[in-house]
Amino acid sequence: MAVYSTPAQVEADYTTIFKTFSTGKTKNIAWRKLQLKRLWYLIDDNQDDIISALRADLNRPVFETFASEIRSVKDHILEYLDGIDEWAADEIPDAGFLFTRLAGARIRKEPLGVTLIIGPWNYPISLILQPLIAAIAAGCCALIKPSEVAPASEQFLAAQIPRYLDTDAVRVVTGGIEETTRLLEKRYDHIFFTGSTKVGKVVQAAAAKHLTPTVLELGGQGPSIVTDTADVDMAAKRCAYAKFVNAGQICLSVNHAFVDPKVHDEFLERTAYWFEAFQGKVKRKGEGDGDGEFCRIVSERNWERLTGLLGKTEGRIVYGGKNNRERKYIQPTIISGVTSTDSLMSEELFGPYLPVIKANYQEACRIISTGEHPLAIYLFTKSTSHISYVLNNTTSGGLTVNDVFLHASIPNTPFGGVGHSGTGYYHGKYGFLAFSQLRAVVHPPSWLERLVCFRYPPYTANAIRKLEPRKVPFSREEGIEDQSIGKMSRGLQVLQWWLGRLGKIATVTVLLALLDKRMGGQPWILQVLVDFFSKSRQKLGQ
Repeated sequence: MAVYSTPAQVEADYTTIFKTFSTGKTKNIAWRKLQLKRLWYLIDDNQDDIISALRADLNRPVFETFASEIRSVKDHILEYLDGIDEWAADEIPDAGFLFTRLAGARIRKEPLGVTLIIGPWNYPISLILQPLIAAIAAGCCALIKPSEVAPASEQFLAAQIPRYLDTDAVRVVTGGIEETTRLLEKRYDHIFFTGSTKVGKVVQAAAAKHLTPTVLELGGQGPSIVTDTADVDMAAKRCAYAKFVNAGQICLSVNHAFVDPKVHDEFLERTAYWFEAFQGKVKRKGEGDGDGEFCRIVSERNWERLTGLLGKTEGRIVYGGKNNRERKYIQPTIISGVTSTDSLMSEELFGPYLPVIKANYQEACRIISTGEHPLAIYLFTKSTSHISYVLNNTTSGGLTVNDVFLHASIPNTPFGGVGHSGTGYYHGKYGFLAFSQLRAVVHPPSWLERLVCFRYPPYTANAIRKLEPRKVPFSREEGIEDQSIGKMSRGLQVLQWWLGRLGKIATVTVLLALLDKRMGGQPWILQVLVDFFSKSRQKLGQ
């Protein structure tokens, strides 16, 4: 039986990190960078142990672990080290001359404080460390709760994080449902949770008691839509891949596929082919010649849930269907003839089953829009009109066209869900902002008092006139056809860019001319610069 953190240990951890944050230690950018670099070495020094832990928890193939638990975390660390100085710097808002230039308006990025990070079992290391990277970069302290369902990974984190990171600011607590429930009774400055929608509701309810802000990275029944214009073989290959990786135990996985009737049978045949290939049963030159390594279902409980759903389906198994309780193995399986009311559509599958629903893209969008918003939609098509239709008639956390997972790995873009698939975003700058408080600061000079004294009582008619807005650039008679839509043309953008640059050059020129005059013409700075640029142009011309 696993040994979990005791209530006394949790209380000590909780007290320590709150005390540390109150000292301001973690606000130091140098401290944040050093912790991120130490986290890099935690991964780099222990790659074999990470691979072993995921092999024990999920029978994860080495390649999958290296890609998802090692490389992805390292990439995140490098991204945050590259961006932290820019992201943490004060922003100057476009607030007009009065507030921006005279009153020094700015937006400070300050750490929210102490965050509780609760991780999932399907990617038990990376989905703890990625939000931790963002929290550290933002200057927060963190109490980390790994998933007890992946015990080898949980013990790895509990053992290694104290060896590499500042234990005054980052602590790991271990435990099951009872321990997690006690953790959620405490007050935090922020909670970051990755897991199921069901547990996400519990976390949100606990946070609401203290008005604690949260980021919830959940899941949902993310579909693929295969239209009649799709490259069917590519669509089948990538949908099969989504179900093969981690045995489909991914919040971003393809839950089910809507396939146009015109390409339905071909899709079934090609998906079965690719499942065979991924398992090493089809020998192809230079591709898929491995030993067919395949993850196992994480627990007997989840194995029973999945096999129970398959046992109740009214669809027809066209490929797969085999399983082994002792090994917690479920074969990748394709089920056709499924409807939206089937047992396999009753919940997020989180497994290697692929239900296929025969429907065109319009009908697929109708069905999707009647349910909860998914974390992702995967659209396979060659038609731009199909893409526009799906975007305009569905809502999801993200959408990838003609591939799977990719929208979640684009640099400098937010990743998150909507509604039942999650709230809030992270990755890159958006992760930094998720753990930050945006604090507006203004420091007007005292002489501005003469301009704003009209605000004080007793109020006068003249004071009211000063509150009148400027003339608005629209009229009461306008109709919908009079509205200007869209950004300025490329030509106007270029013109605006050049006018901005010319304005700056003119300002510098005037300042230099004034400086020349003040110095009595010794030296003529403006003339020196003009001569320098003229000679430079002559040399370039030669």
